[in-house]
Amino acid sequence: MNTAKPRILYAEDEADIASVVIDYLHHAGYEVEHFADGSQAMAALRTRPPQLAILDLMLPGTDGLSILRECRARNLCPVICLTAKVEEVDRLVGLEMGADDYICKPFSPRELIARVKVILRRHAQPAAGAADHPALSDWQIDETTCQASWRGQDLGLTRREFALLHILQRHPGKIYPRSQLLDLAYADALEVSDRAIDSHIKNLRKKLRTVMGDDADCIRSIYGVGFAFEG
Repeated sequence: MNTAKPRILYAEDEADIASVVIDYLHHAGYEVEHFADGSQAMAALRTRPPQLAILDLMLPGTDGLSILRECRARNLCPVICLTAKVEEVDRLVGLEMGADDYICKPFSPRELIARVKVILRRHAQPAAGAADHPALSDWQIDETTCQASWRGQDLGLTRREFALLHILQRHPGKIYPRSQLLDLAYADALEVSDRAIDSHIKNLRKKLRTVMGDDADCIRSIYGVGFAFEG
């Protein structure tokens, strides 16, 4: 039985933040390679790719977005981006370049650990059909009738609600910016605002809780960016 700890590469030049995050990662059972310089982190990624990289975007040497670009080009590992930038455009740049998740400073180390666990669990699963994923096999999605049910219980979705659920559920964990959801789910609408998406997501969540229970929260909001389906 393989008991090796998942290895995480963590690039962060702020010593106080790095110390806290490293302690949390170790406590959660991960092996951590920490780099305060982006160029050193890039070299380590190329030499020995980890199971996950956590990258601060504002690094000395090579910046975090350049490292992210390298990770995506060579398919090295999943990536969580950390940044002090709060503008939506900065978050969208990271996501559109292929970041698996994006967390703005200041952040809760516990939240970071939760995101790490979700991403590692998702990437540890083989790419296969829903039968290999119990959480997804509970769902029945019929594109021809725009009907969705969970464990045999029909959700009673409108056409827009179905479109949003279907888009999000096809790629669990993937963050969809609002602009992308507008393009995919509202392509036939002439004038639709972000408020329409938020309203439909709110109603969709209510219907999901009706059949899945009040604690159900399989659609996660990423503040200022968009939404992701967590199964």
